Amino acid sequence: MTATLRDVARLAGVSFKTVSNVVNDHPYVADATRAKVQAAIDELGYRPNRQARSLRSGRTGAIGLAVPELSLAYFAELADEVITAAEKRDVVVVIEQTGGDRRRELDVLSGSRRQLTDGLLFSPLGLSNADRGLLTVDFPLVLLGERIFDGPVDHVTMENVDAARAATDHLLALGRRRIAALGAHEGEVIGSAGLRLSGYRAALEARGLAYDEALVVDAGPWHRFNGAEAMRALLQRGVEFDAVFALNDELALGALRVMQEQGIRVPGDVAIIGFDDVDEGKYSLPSLSTVDPGRREIARLAVEVLLERIEKGPDEPRRELRSAFEIVERESTGALQSQG
Repeated sequence: MTATLRDVARLAGVSFKTVSNVVNDHPYVADATRAKVQAAIDELGYRPNRQARSLRSGRTGAIGLAVPELSLAYFAELADEVITAAEKRDVVVVIEQTGGDRRRELDVLSGSRRQLTDGLLFSPLGLSNADRGLLTVDFPLVLLGERIFDGPVDHVTMENVDAARAATDHLLALGRRRIAALGAHEGEVIGSAGLRLSGYRAALEARGLAYDEALVVDAGPWHRFNGAEAMRALLQRGVEFDAVFALNDELALGALRVMQEQGIRVPGDVAIIGFDDVDEGKYSLPSLSTVDPGRREIARLAVEVLLERIEKGPDEPRRELRSAFEIVERESTGALQSQG
């Protein structure tokens, strides 16, 4: 038979209320008591009745995650991390894909599907900073990404400028001086491309190197195909370069393929670094140096902040939280590869 809360309380030697407090993750339960109750839960194989809990609390026990494209490895891996973080809090994640389309992103904010979840993690691509007023909604919302800043809701993001500067510095420290930047979006200031290009420029300026527009290539959407096309365009123009900072790993992997086709040695002739630390970069040949932007931390913080907002309501001050980043050195910038 299915174990109940009373079965757990009996085995743990505590009250029904104490078990309920542990299951619902209430504070002020002593660590020793919590451990004893958890041991009883594990032994009996108790699983909370989510439907009954929802009826009592008026909550669904689910949160939404809206991202542009799951075909992009960064968002797929982010979704995986969000699911993992939510599972630790006994919460289900409902994922929506917007395609980065403005209309579909607006529908995410106003659609009837919001009734299926208690709150939303939202990573827009079609909306911009001018749309931040549209984030004033009547449900808990946490913003992800770099398209909108200074909005009315909690925001979890990454250190785009500093991380891009560190990636460029990594190439400069290798003695590279003609560093191409792949993935620019013309006229963009706020957004991943604009912020990362700003970090690239800051690194050059700190070394007294001039910013050369001939080395900056617009790549459109950040897919491998576009990275490959951007590298072909750069090579066809005859621009001399000895390193590449690709503004994400997908672009870097596309560019890497074209350089190999053209007989360019990596990292002998050209060193290349990406951004995002997607899993595929560990297994490319050569393996791809990259920026780890703290994706796991972003997911953990986002889930925690959203659940706090669901619990405490809208009156708490809004927060903007940033993850820590790390430069991951692999073969494409000269590091020896070690698969752990």
